[in-house]
Amino acid sequence: MNASVHQSIETVFRIERARLVAGLTRMVRDIGQAEDLAQEALISALTDWPKNGVPDKPGAWLMATAKRRAIDQFRRRRMIALKHLEIGALANEADEAVVERADARLDDAVGDELLSLMFVSCHPVLSREARAALTLRVVGGLTVEEIARAFLQSGPTIAQRIVRAKRALADSGSAYDMPRGPERAARLASVLEVAYLIFNEGYAATSGEDVIRRPLADEAMRLGRILVRLVPDDPEALGLLALMELNASRFNARVAPDGLPIPITQQSRGKWDRVLITRGLTGLADAMRLGGLDGPYRLQAAIVACHARARRAEDTDWAEIAGLYRRLFDMTQSPVVALNGAVATGMAEGPAAGLAALARLADGRLDGFAPYHAARGEMLDRSGAPTDAAHAFARAAELSTNAGERAFLEKRSREMAGVSQSVPSTVYGEGSGEAGGEGSRLR
Repeated sequence: MNASVHQSIETVFRIERARLVAGLTRMVRDIGQAEDLAQEALISALTDWPKNGVPDKPGAWLMATAKRRAIDQFRRRRMIALKHLEIGALANEADEAVVERADARLDDAVGDELLSLMFVSCHPVLSREARAALTLRVVGGLTVEEIARAFLQSGPTIAQRIVRAKRALADSGSAYDMPRGPERAARLASVLEVAYLIFNEGYAATSGEDVIRRPLADEAMRLGRILVRLVPDDPEALGLLALMELNASRFNARVAPDGLPIPITQQSRGKWDRVLITRGLTGLADAMRLGGLDGPYRLQAAIVACHARARRAEDTDWAEIAGLYRRLFDMTQSPVVALNGAVATGMAEGPAAGLAALARLADGRLDGFAPYHAARGEMLDRSGAPTDAAHAFARAAELSTNAGERAFLEKRSREMAGVSQSVPSTVYGEGSGEAGGEGSRLR
């Protein structure tokens, strides 16, 4: 097979996969079957496109191919059930009607198939953890390993959770109906959570070569904007969108030409997107008018707003950030939030205070979490303990599964090993110094 055609097929399928599964789920009312149909369409593309070329509308081609296969399956099941070949014509008409009824039944006012699938995946028949894992896999396209790292759990645990979630939805007769009214409102918190988890993976990729997975973050923001139009008076929906936009405003400054992450205190703030900052600050103000800061996304947006308002790194109000993290921890009890708060304390009160706060988190839960050791490395560096800092950075590098992040941590470890006297440094990454990519990954 021509390598360029194969690459084109892989790229198209990666882009279109989530929408393909969402549209097929509307037809067949089974996420597992929808995923199988999407995979069969990919196999067809691998056979057809090298011979006939990539179609002008590859996404539409994949959807049409998958839908034809779905209709064939409807027909086959109908024929087996009726056991009469002579009524094939009637079966054909019935099958088309089944598809039309399935589409009509799932038609909704959301106006976006992916967002509709998120509401379906957040059905109350599933546990909170199962909803998040299933949606990240189906909508976000994350691998089982990536989801496991996001929740600090094992791959087999997440894989079993996803399988059980699909089975539970399939066994629930009404699970694939789009919720409306109070039922939709009841699922909103889960949908917001999953949208932010998808954004997090785009903001700070847990694996791969790239520090940022921009398409994932952009898709999460697109879904966030649709949600705000759907529930314009919900302060947490507004807070989430503001949080994502404020974080995304720094994308152009977060990665060096060599692919290594740039700490927030070293970023060129002239590269920050002022349009996104303005939109984010305006959205946060609207959210606060509706409900103050009594919500996790509003609090995180307020933290990131402190960075956005600081024209220079030294103008950052770290004391305010530390206080907001304390409020956020009281609300979430998240050890990752506590980690971010410890770093903010170290920036506001000095590295000794930061190390003391980090020591209080040394209960084993974060021992396998790279940002914890990276944060210790920075605090130890600022405390004048380069040898200990080198060990901490080396441990963080061992734990990191993202190539760019790991290279950065290895570089910091070498720097610390090569100096005999501490030189004041910067906070590692945004995941440790602000509520950016890591703040919501563990509740």
